Amino acid sequence: MYASLGLKPVINGVGVVTVLGGSIMPPEVVRAMEEASRYFVPLPEMEKKVGARIAELLHAPAAMVTCGAASAISVGTAACLSQGNAKKLRTLPGRDGIKYEVIQQKSHRSGYEHQMELCGAKIVTVETRAELEAAINDRTGMMFFLNKAENHGQIKAEEFVKIGKARGVPTMNDAASDAVPKERLWQYTKMGFDLVIFSGGKALRGPQTTGLLLGRQDLIEASLPAMSPFGGIGRGMKVGKEELAGVLAAVERYLKVDHAAEWKELEARVSHIRGALKNAKGITADRHIPEIANELPHVTVEWDEEKRGLAAQQVAEKLLAGDPPIHVQRPGKGKLLISVWMMRGDEPSIVGRRLRELLG
Repeated sequence: MYASLGLKPVINGVGVVTVLGGSIMPPEVVRAMEEASRYFVPLPEMEKKVGARIAELLHAPAAMVTCGAASAISVGTAACLSQGNAKKLRTLPGRDGIKYEVIQQKSHRSGYEHQMELCGAKIVTVETRAELEAAINDRTGMMFFLNKAENHGQIKAEEFVKIGKARGVPTMNDAASDAVPKERLWQYTKMGFDLVIFSGGKALRGPQTTGLLLGRQDLIEASLPAMSPFGGIGRGMKVGKEELAGVLAAVERYLKVDHAAEWKELEARVSHIRGALKNAKGITADRHIPEIANELPHVTVEWDEEKRGLAAQQVAEKLLAGDPPIHVQRPGKGKLLISVWMMRGDEPSIVGRRLRELLG
């Protein structure tokens, strides 16, 4: 099918990223979607029942499936700004009578602010606790926390939640890529965040176009009318019956899978790539686990660009130009970051061999 479109499948050394299609769905997920495709059901009813089942599985007060994690930001924001008022929801992105300000740490800005702004939100940026406290007023509708930026901001997650609770402001945590280990799926709701977001198509390996919004019952109930098929600001954010069935199957599978065995396999892939570069002069290949989000074994490859006369960008371009093309991250000068998470079969061997040819 890809060949007929003039497309060539690639080796994914980046990880569960949208630009490469997220993840590979396991057979259980594909089967659930195929079965769901054979029948008609009332989508609003299915959305509520799937949400209730996911909430039960993830120890959350309530849950709903969204059209990706970015969609969850939008509909969750709409719920917070309108305070569950149906009339106010219909006026968004208008600001009359709306608590339209969203407070966010400067270090947590990421480009996802647009998902809040399309609801009419005004982003108020702060850096310190004192600035956060001073920024809260009668126009404040929500406080937004980007989980992967936890270590970059002065206000940590627990303190952020505590301030929100004390001042009566809902807190949202975007933890889209932070479902490893599996306990993270209920850690943040139990911490006290009013709304928590996960991607359905990353670690969970569900459909790429799904996300999960977990949290307070009243806010989830207020988020549902903001999304298709109910209408509202998120009318274009459609989740089909196939995706609803698929992401539920993905959650059920993720909670039962042998993560220890998966980890062992990832370590073997890392060792294989490092071994291919073991005798490469001036090359360091190390095992690396990110501090937050996608906390799984990776490989870092480093060298002195001046001494080698070879830039990381050149190596990345040569990897892309090969057959099959290999996508990796280039986090800095003379450095590559390689995720083995989504590799399959002999792909780690191919990556190791190509790196040895280019750097050895």
